[in-house]
Amino acid sequence: MDYRLSDDQRQLRDVFSQMAERHFSPENVKQWCLGQGLPDEVVRDFVEVLFRSRNLRTQNYFKFFDLTSRCIILDELSYRAGTTLPFQHELFNLQLLEDFSTGELFEKHLDEYQRTARVMFATAISDMDSGSDTMAMETSVETVDGKIVLNGDKSYVFNGEYASSVLVAAIDKDNKTPSRYPHLTLWLIPSNLSGMRAYPIEKVGQAMIPLASMKFTNVELDPAWRLDVDRSKFQTLFRLLESGRLLICSTCVGLARAAMEDAVRASQRERFGRKVGDFQQIGQMLTDMEIKVESMKSLLYRAAAAIDNNESDRRLRVALAKRFIPRAATEVASDAMQILGGMGYTEMARVSRIWRDCRGNQIAEGTDQIMVRIAAPLIIEKYLASASE
Repeated sequence: MDYRLSDDQRQLRDVFSQMAERHFSPENVKQWCLGQGLPDEVVRDFVEVLFRSRNLRTQNYFKFFDLTSRCIILDELSYRAGTTLPFQHELFNLQLLEDFSTGELFEKHLDEYQRTARVMFATAISDMDSGSDTMAMETSVETVDGKIVLNGDKSYVFNGEYASSVLVAAIDKDNKTPSRYPHLTLWLIPSNLSGMRAYPIEKVGQAMIPLASMKFTNVELDPAWRLDVDRSKFQTLFRLLESGRLLICSTCVGLARAAMEDAVRASQRERFGRKVGDFQQIGQMLTDMEIKVESMKSLLYRAAAAIDNNESDRRLRVALAKRFIPRAATEVASDAMQILGGMGYTEMARVSRIWRDCRGNQIAEGTDQIMVRIAAPLIIEKYLASASE
């Protein structure tokens, strides 16, 4: 399969590249990382470009861009910025609402996003103790004395301290119907309810991504806040999380490209009367780094196409991509730091920031080890089926 971008996809990439050039100077990005957020004018520009670009999207996919297009956007912006941007989470939140709500509610929030340039809700899916194992979710809702109450703990909630509402995934303890999967419910609830608390998470990297832990203690819910019952199924959530993993991978691809660019520039310095890149060991490092970058891009866009086309091997392709891409991006960033020398190990060089961001993505949305657990049985099944044909 040819992974080169189509004319429409190149045009989409280019308009976001132009947006990045307007804002993402090294000085600006460094300041925004210290301030842990993007200024309003940058967020507004992103949203305006996003909505202007809707006519470039491929038809017959999601209402708001197919996954491949979103990966292209995040890949390019992450490359230009050299850091993880909050747009990754905003695009994920919009898809979550689209997948689990009525069209009317989705369009309402989409219009609000276009008007305010802010996704007005946080997303609380991962439980504190179960992480990416959503089947082990213990956060729950149940009817007590005629009232629906929510109890549980969530972690890594994007914008959890600041959003005006929170989309919470919880197990429905009132539903006793036998099922292979627990009965999932999703609730879009105000953030100021009694019994809700948010606590900031201090991370090693990803400075512009505000994350929080949230605790729900006997939070009384209005039945009107529950999202579409028919859509609230773990199978739908699994598919959504696969998309989220590729959005993380697209950020890693962009960051690895940025690190590669910095390494090549550093290789042109002269040491001992020769350019650094002329030393055989450095040339080998650059060669291996480029192999990883090209492999990352191939795995990312092949997996995104598999999801967009609902291909039978999409779960395997996503698991392989998430297993390889963040780890390879971390290695590329680490090698770039090595080529830069002492400067690479300082806050003055963006490769140190890139390394921290990519390293965190080896954990987010399913660790490297979890991806092996998903992929290995699918690989065995694939080759046994091929041998029997």
